[in-house]
Amino acid sequence: MRHFGHIAPEVRDRLFFQEPCVFTADSSPRVLAAALGATLYSPATRQKLADDIVKQAGRGVVSMVVCLEDSIGDADVADAEENLVRQFRDLADRPGDELPLLFIRVRAPEQIPDLVQRLGGAVRLLSGFVLPKFTEERGIPFLEALTEAEGASARRLFAMPVLESPELLYRESRAETLAGIFRAVDKYRDRVLALRLGVTDFCSAYGLRRAPDMTAYDVQIVASVIADVVNVLGRADGTGFTVTGPVWEYFRVQERMFKPQLRRSPFTPEAEDLRAALIEHDMDGLLREISLDRTNGLQGKTCIHPSHVLPVHALSVVSHEEFSDAQDILRPERGGGGVLRSAYTNKMNEVKPHRAWAERTLQRAEVFGVTNEDIGFVELLAAGIPG
Repeated sequence: MRHFGHIAPEVRDRLFFQEPCVFTADSSPRVLAAALGATLYSPATRQKLADDIVKQAGRGVVSMVVCLEDSIGDADVADAEENLVRQFRDLADRPGDELPLLFIRVRAPEQIPDLVQRLGGAVRLLSGFVLPKFTEERGIPFLEALTEAEGASARRLFAMPVLESPELLYRESRAETLAGIFRAVDKYRDRVLALRLGVTDFCSAYGLRRAPDMTAYDVQIVASVIADVVNVLGRADGTGFTVTGPVWEYFRVQERMFKPQLRRSPFTPEAEDLRAALIEHDMDGLLREISLDRTNGLQGKTCIHPSHVLPVHALSVVSHEEFSDAQDILRPERGGGGVLRSAYTNKMNEVKPHRAWAERTLQRAEVFGVTNEDIGFVELLAAGIPG
């Protein structure tokens, strides 16, 4: 797998100063956590799930979650499990197809060893499990079940806990809940690939739903939780974890209340049709939220529609300017600190305070690549659109 691997080599050569690296499901956790990108969810009830997975991989998706939880009805769980096992076995019989990282979102801990046993040899396609409504009390049984399944299958399996419980949202219990979550994931650190934010559940607790004109950061209750999660669980001091951005719910045209947020200046006249298409499909709000995710310390994003994948990946690529700054900051001769003017002569790079940012930037550059100097996200979007 590689990001933007679905586009022609000569196009990648035009776009990238440094191309995204190749990785596999067996790559290091550090690489996989950074490479998750837009993680596309799909209900386990889909009768053509295997075909869907292959199709989305061919369009640039590198991580998918097959969901047995909120996306299906309570009465459909048994049938969904049977379908999931059948579809994974179908995929296992297609050795020529390149597949994304595959995860299963479960409801209960006992599903983990049960599904691993039922998958049989097809478990080799599985990268791990998504654990819902994670707190210390509810999460430990999931992590213990994953450890059991990993031992039984001899297959490395990762956990991606979802932080979405009311205890995390409510002010009076938030600090204690965050401390408990940290204890749980720290104990199983080698198995926790990333932490995912369940913002839809946060909004549900107050009967809220953000409009397509609004981002998660415009909902102040949600924004405060994101800030506290990053504060406790996303630190750059070696104790933190990858925290992924929340889901963007919209993919149909809605009546627009506010003017478009997607300014014209990045778009050349030739790209104005692309700008119009993004606005028409409410993608301007998504692009703004992705940018705010990055600014607030989140990486990647939960996605429920294929059209969201490319914007997430395009805005994850490191610009030539960011790459230049990060390299300058991390040069060995800068080890003693100090301040230097950027190579683009438009900002100050202070070596010690900016070191952690530079390290994260080069890690992102490894998996998403670095654009050529004259390339921006508009060109990446245009190049990656199928057809």
